[in-house]
Amino acid sequence: MSKNPIVKGKLVCVALNDAEQFNAMQAEFAEAPYKGAPQQPVLYFKPHNTWSTDGAVVEWAQVDGSPAEQMVVGASLAVVFGKECCRVSEAEALDYVEGYTLVHDFSLVEQNYYRPDIKGKCLDTSAPIGTDVVAVADPQALTVVTSVNGTVVNETPVSQLVRGVAELISTISYIMTLQPGDVIAVGFPGQRAPVAPGDKVHSMIDGVTELNNTLGQ
Repeated sequence: MSKNPIVKGKLVCVALNDAEQFNAMQAEFAEAPYKGAPQQPVLYFKPHNTWSTDGAVVEWAQVDGSPAEQMVVGASLAVVFGKECCRVSEAEALDYVEGYTLVHDFSLVEQNYYRPDIKGKCLDTSAPIGTDVVAVADPQALTVVTSVNGTVVNETPVSQLVRGVAELISTISYIMTLQPGDVIAVGFPGQRAPVAPGDKVHSMIDGVTELNNTLGQ
């Protein structure tokens, strides 16, 4: 277990990896502009300005100089790399992992997934990352549970993601080299929870780790 700053390079997030959401969107995928379901993981980055920590206050978003009308939050299991990972097989993918933690992704409401939502995803302090990096024998057996003000709003079993942890590591390692300190957030709930200023958001993987944040006023 490590309490050092987690991300040292890049934070890569996987969208549309909730199987329930992915299956529900099949009719939408058949229409323009998609004209077909994604054949590869849908990725986006949370740049350095978004990074935050456990216990931190997350800034309420500003849109064109005014407070945003609404924000949403999702939580994901996060894979932290301990050594360079480039073009690895699915069978060897987990050998490159130092451990696991949690990521919160606070964002504006996403309208579609055809193009990256830069404005909605790159908000300052919007990606708190857990302090602890914990070794786990089987990440597919984990479930991420998120509460807002003490009420459970999402439960996301990793086993129900479209693409599992090892498959994602292998696929992404063919797209980009993953360095020690890089992080992949493997999948967020398709129905992200609405939040309001002052809300307290708590996510946990029972017996592994937890993450707590408060929305700024």
